[in-house]
Amino acid sequence: MTTFRVDEAYDREHGGRYARLVASRLGDFAEAWGDIAPVTFACVAWRLATPPALTPGYVRFHRRVISAECVRNSWDGGLTAVVELAAPWPSTLHDQRVWQRDRGWRGWPEAFGQFVSPTDRDLARAPHLRSSLRIDAPLPLDGLPPAPAGPGDEVAPAAARAVAAVVRALNDLLDPLVTRLDEVAGRMRE
Repeated sequence: MTTFRVDEAYDREHGGRYARLVASRLGDFAEAWGDIAPVTFACVAWRLATPPALTPGYVRFHRRVISAECVRNSWDGGLTAVVELAAPWPSTLHDQRVWQRDRGWRGWPEAFGQFVSPTDRDLARAPHLRSSLRIDAPLPLDGLPPAPAGPGDEVAPAAARAVAAVVRALNDLLDPLVTRLDEVAGRMRE
């Protein structure tokens, strides 16, 4: 199980859409050109590889991932991941159901196996309590390519390498957590 994966096969089947998007959005990288740190470049590359910039994303998410972004840490210039995961109810609520008072509380709705926000129709029928976890974590810079000097450089291949490095770092950090959330949710359904 991996939390994130680069979907190179889909991208190839559809004419290299990520490289085309990067080429059409070179202006988005303007602040990153020639930067000694690869962070700003990696953040832009990530943003373009994920929805809503590219749908479906060049990077695919595990169904528990509600959002995932990369930002430059304003304190030290490092790379910070900000990820929100759909989580089961905390055991203090799940184990003791008295608080529900027969109101039909629901958790995260699912559509085609993905966790989604409740629709207005869902909300008209029952209250929803959607537990989530927000992860703010530093990511290592090793594996990130240097920022290109300018738009004339090979930007798309460098962006793809940056995205792959971020995916590896995020999976190293989050795979154990997402696996545990799935195990706990499975036991709660039993």
